Amino acid sequence: MKKKNHLDYSKYGYIFCIPFTVAFLIFSLYPILYTAIIGFTDLKGMGATSFHFLSDPFKNFRMILNNHSFRVAFGNTFKIWILNFIPQIFLALLLTAWFTDKRNKIKGQGLFKVLFYMPNIITAATVAILFGALLGYPMGPINDLFMQLGINSKPVEFLRNKGVAQGSIAFIQFWMWYGYTMLILISGVLGINPEIFEAAEVDGANRVQTFFMVTLPNIKTILLFTLVTSLIGGLNMFDIPKLFIQSSGPDNATLTTSVFIYNQAFSGSYLYNRASAASMIMFVIICILSGIMFYFMRDKDQEALDKQIRQQEKAYAKKLRAERKAAG
Repeated sequence: MKKKNHLDYSKYGYIFCIPFTVAFLIFSLYPILYTAIIGFTDLKGMGATSFHFLSDPFKNFRMILNNHSFRVAFGNTFKIWILNFIPQIFLALLLTAWFTDKRNKIKGQGLFKVLFYMPNIITAATVAILFGALLGYPMGPINDLFMQLGINSKPVEFLRNKGVAQGSIAFIQFWMWYGYTMLILISGVLGINPEIFEAAEVDGANRVQTFFMVTLPNIKTILLFTLVTSLIGGLNMFDIPKLFIQSSGPDNATLTTSVFIYNQAFSGSYLYNRASAASMIMFVIICILSGIMFYFMRDKDQEALDKQIRQQEKAYAKKLRAERKAAG
């Protein structure tokens, strides 16, 4: 009997992956590897292309870790990220619970979601200029409003205050990203089997109980994704701090690690080697923190179930070997 000819479409999947793989190797993997190598060299100076490996390979890394400005920048970056992420995830969860509760007959949900997401569409440069103008001195709208209301008798230079400068950047990041986080969480909730919510309602669970006992445990993976991506984005914060206050604010209050790396590489002596070392230090820190998050937010129930299955499989295999040995 003659075999029917059929096409094997699986090979086309590999073909379609080629453009992405090439782009990833050229624009992602190669820069990372090149940056890692430069961190162990003496490459510096505008337009420099030749370099030599240092006799002390970790010299640049030690200099960065002992650099006061780098430690200040890392502290600022982490502080601003925390001030941004906590209200961001809180509001996103609140809106997610509101939009996904079928007992809320909300009209125009699509419009609300678009409005909440819109700040994420605006470019960072535009947002930085907008908020810089709002807090401007002496003729900014907020100064004018406070003076008209009698709160202040004269204009206040808000951005000369360390707390205001950091808080403003944290608020801008929160305002730009809470809508995106909300949409990610909503998509996670919509992926939960509706029968679980129906069962909770039949059992008499109220909205708060349903959210904390049903919704949150079922979107743990989505929460982990949100936390890790926010951490990566937060520790790589560059555009808003750089554009919002050009001089890194009072007492370097808005100096972040990415701005520090930029200044090392493209200001003054063009210390590409130290900028590369700082980049790799941040890369390692992000990997470690992400690993810690993965560990503490892992699915312990699934892990216990997998362990139990492995133990049962081992016991069954041991039993089979014993039976074969007895039969032989």
